[in-house]
Amino acid sequence: MYKKKEFDKRYLIIIFVFVIALLLVIVSVALKKDRNLNPVEKALKDSGTFIVNVVSSPVNLVKNLVKDSREKKDLYKKYKKLKEKEEQIDSIIAEIDNLKDERDKLKKELELNAVLSDKVYKNATIINRNIDYWYDEITIDKGSKDGIKKNMAVVNYDGLIGTISKVSNHVSTVKLLANENMSDKISVKIKVNNGYVYGLISKYESKKNSYTVEGISENVEISEGAEVVTTGMGDIYTSGLFIGTVSKVTTDNFDLSKVAVVKASVDFNNLDYVTILKRKDS
Repeated sequence: MYKKKEFDKRYLIIIFVFVIALLLVIVSVALKKDRNLNPVEKALKDSGTFIVNVVSSPVNLVKNLVKDSREKKDLYKKYKKLKEKEEQIDSIIAEIDNLKDERDKLKKELELNAVLSDKVYKNATIINRNIDYWYDEITIDKGSKDGIKKNMAVVNYDGLIGTISKVSNHVSTVKLLANENMSDKISVKIKVNNGYVYGLISKYESKKNSYTVEGISENVEISEGAEVVTTGMGDIYTSGLFIGTVSKVTTDNFDLSKVAVVKASVDFNNLDYVTILKRKDS
């Protein structure tokens, strides 16, 4: 029994050495660059490549998905930052446009003040306007403490707006010329050649932003675009306050006098600053 065991051990050692030697030969042969692969090697190589591809494909897919997800998150963060900047830019642009609009209006008011140098005037800002009475009245930030009195004329750089109807210490209410329930007819004159023809403003139409001037009895040709201003008759309006321009001329129902449609010079939907006028002798 003892001899059989010794023989088996030696046999195993010889086999192990032979296998190692064979592997070394195979490796040494495989290291030759110009050697052609035998069928077994080709099969092993192709199988190994296939196995590597099969194993690596899911890994690469997961890696690509993770990479795409990160890129999308980064892009979304950049998009949010750009969107915030865009909104900030839009807000700044709107603010700049608003400031430019206010600057232009104030500039025109100053120019108007220069034109009204022969009159007593007071500048004011509109502080309230009721949506239900949009074309009826506005509230300004000047009152009796500022020398404002009832029935004073109110204008802006475009022309006549209306009159002071109510006065308190620090604010006043302006009855607009655009009031469709006009109770007092306003005397105006229309430029014709070297003179004027006279009439009365009887109503205002907000949809057309125009006045109707009636009672023009003179038989003269009134051209489109003729200027219309106040006559100065009465105790409220001084002479020469701009009303608008003639857009159409017809005759009344009795064909006795002419009726003029006058396009208002003032945009009653866009009022911010006004000027209150009074006669110097008042």
